[in-house]
Amino acid sequence: MEIREIKEQEKEKFNKTVGHPVQSWEWGEFRQTHGNKILRLGLFDKGRLKEGFQLTIHGIPKTNFRVAMFTQGPEPSAATLKGLKEFAQKENLVFVRIEPAVVSSPKLESLITKNNLKPSRPFFNKSTYLIDLTKSEKELLSSMHSKTRYNIRLAERHGVEVIEDNSTKAFGKYLELMDQTTTRQKYYAHTEKYHRLMWQTLNPAGIAHLLVTKYKGKILNTWILFIWHNHLYYPYGASSEEHREVMASYAAMWGAIKFGKANNLKTFDLWGADDTKGYTRFKEGFGGKKVEFAGTWDLIINPTVYLLYRIAEELRWKALKLKARFFPYHSNFR
Repeated sequence: MEIREIKEQEKEKFNKTVGHPVQSWEWGEFRQTHGNKILRLGLFDKGRLKEGFQLTIHGIPKTNFRVAMFTQGPEPSAATLKGLKEFAQKENLVFVRIEPAVVSSPKLESLITKNNLKPSRPFFNKSTYLIDLTKSEKELLSSMHSKTRYNIRLAERHGVEVIEDNSTKAFGKYLELMDQTTTRQKYYAHTEKYHRLMWQTLNPAGIAHLLVTKYKGKILNTWILFIWHNHLYYPYGASSEEHREVMASYAAMWGAIKFGKANNLKTFDLWGADDTKGYTRFKEGFGGKKVEFAGTWDLIINPTVYLLYRIAEELRWKALKLKARFFPYHSNFR
C-alpha cells in the first residue's frame, strides 16, 4: 500500500472511490475558488487506486503553520494514517482533523487509540437521519409521524407544489430567502459569495440541484440538494415567513423524497441532527433512521503548536457564544 497525490487525469477514477459530495473533485474545485488549498491523495494497492480522499488546508493567521480538515471521508486505515502523517510533515501541518462518515467500530476505536488521535471539535453534526428511498411512497408515509403525514396532506390540499428549478432567477430567490432565514432564525451561515461559488461549481457538474416550493405562484421555500452516486443529500434550505399555514416545509421535504426516488437513488441523508435544535424534530418526523458517526479526531503532528491552537480555538468559541448572548445579532450572509 502506498499513498500519493492524485493527478488531474485521475479525476474520474478518484470520484468513483469517494463516498460523499464534500470529498468529490468538484467540491475541491469549489473550495479552491473560495481560497483554500486542496490536497488530493489516493491509497494505491499494486498501482491501483483503492480509495481517494481530499483535505482542505487552512493557514493559522500570522504564522507559517497550517492545519488540514479531512471531513466525511472513508474509515481510515493504518496505511492511510501513516501516509497522512508523511504528507502533513511535508506541508508543515500542525494536525489533520479527521471526521469519517462511518459509524464507530472496535477496529476503528483500536486504530484511534494506537495512533493517539485526540477527540476534537466537530465540523459536521455527529448524527444524521437517513431515509431509505427504495421503499414505496406508501411505506415511507406509513413510517412517518402522524403529524408529519397530516401536514404533507394539508400542503397538498392547499395546492402547494414542489419543482426543480435550476434557473438563475430561482437561485437569486434562494439567496434572498437565505438572507431572510439567517436573520430571522439568528444563526450564522456561509456568506453569499460561498453559496454563489458552490452553485457555480456543483450545479454544472450535476451535483447540486435547486428545488422550489410554490404556493399560488409565490416561492416559499428553496432547497439545494446534492446527488452523489446513489445518494441524495439536503445541505442547504431557506424559507419565507409568508403563508406558514400551508406547511410548505413539509411539502418541500416530501417533494425532495419523491425527487430522490424519481432519480433512482437509494438513500436520502438529511445532513445532520442535533437534539438541541428545532430542525431535528422536523427531520425526525419523516421516519428516517438516526445514525451516529465515529466523531471528530485530530492526528497531531506538532504537539506544542497544537496545544496552543486548541487553547486559542476554545477561547474563540467561548467569545463567540458571549457575543451572541450579549450583543445584537447581525447577519453575516451578505
